[in-house]
Amino acid sequence: MRSVNVAFSLAILVTPGIAHASEAPTLILESRLRQESVDQSGLNNSASALTLRTRLGFETAPWKGARFLIEGENIVALSDEYNSTTNGKLTYPIVPDPETTELNRLQVAWSGDRAAAAVGRQRIILGSARFVGNVGFRQNEQTFDAARLDFKPIPDLALTYVYVDRVQRIFGDDHPQGDWRSDSHLAQADWKPAWGQVTLHGEWLDFANAPAQSSATLGMALRMERSLSPDGLKGSLEAAYARQADYGGNPADFDLDYAALTLGLRQKDIWASIGVERLDGDGRRGFATPLATLHAFQGWADVFLTTPPDGVQDLNAKVGATLKPTGFPPIRLSAAAHRFTTPEGGADYGTELDLVASAQLTKHLAFETKLAWFEGDRPGYGDRTKIWVSLDYRY
Repeated sequence: MRSVNVAFSLAILVTPGIAHASEAPTLILESRLRQESVDQSGLNNSASALTLRTRLGFETAPWKGARFLIEGENIVALSDEYNSTTNGKLTYPIVPDPETTELNRLQVAWSGDRAAAAVGRQRIILGSARFVGNVGFRQNEQTFDAARLDFKPIPDLALTYVYVDRVQRIFGDDHPQGDWRSDSHLAQADWKPAWGQVTLHGEWLDFANAPAQSSATLGMALRMERSLSPDGLKGSLEAAYARQADYGGNPADFDLDYAALTLGLRQKDIWASIGVERLDGDGRRGFATPLATLHAFQGWADVFLTTPPDGVQDLNAKVGATLKPTGFPPIRLSAAAHRFTTPEGGADYGTELDLVASAQLTKHLAFETKLAWFEGDRPGYGDRTKIWVSLDYRY
């Protein structure tokens, strides 16, 4: 079976993505080949994970606004010297890309002039994915057995409601927490006036087999961008706040805050920002976003996938540029520096440096390499270095 999976995956090396709607049926072929290396203090071995993810699916042509989509997914480990969370290799660092073959999406969707709906196993990304996302960086993305409604009563206002019956998590069917049985509700409103964007959101999460992850969160976010000079220099401001409390079957009693502020500058292909993100803790648990695309926040080394009981504050500076060398495809570069502390008292967790370079080599083939280097300053937060090299092909 393994050799069949490898042959199937190698035969179709295509990038991850969503098929664009068209008037014709769409064949979905997606794949990613990636090498991930991890060196982590406190573990005897370094991890080397060469994995290949392939998706094969089909979406029908629209009929009175309705479409049907089915998509399968296969992940194989061509080099499995890592702890996938299901292979029992506990002396290696974790790389949560387990081998699996499963149904990734199965949905019926409908769209009209001002409304849209989708029912079934689907990909859901709300806003920046800070609270709800598909964890698209991992080979086995997170999908949802859910019913979703979208409504746009006026051009500048978009409303979304989602009922989540089950969460298909990145760890796969063989993991005891590979899916969460859910009775959860998600809501979001996006208003886009001429001067920026305002988002209001709520997540009422109740998981039968993960009650400690149940919570109710209400939040808001603001984004503004302004031109600062005639030569194209622009400034931006992003601010967010949320309040979280126990909900559903969670036996704990808590009230926790989240806040973030980012100031940015951009001129054509060069940008920079400074920001702070704070997730509070009460000494027993920290503010949690269990459905988020966590890899995109608080450093790529993934040290803070679970917020510490004392909370965490991330002071960060980021810079990026797109180089356009003659005769070569554009090269996108970015770097980020993080300093992690406790929100109260400022005790250090550690510092991190993140680097990434990527390029669209051809119309179909893309390349990316990333580095995350975390240096810990506190027991339980050991040093770790992660390196990724990946190839994506989009048909």
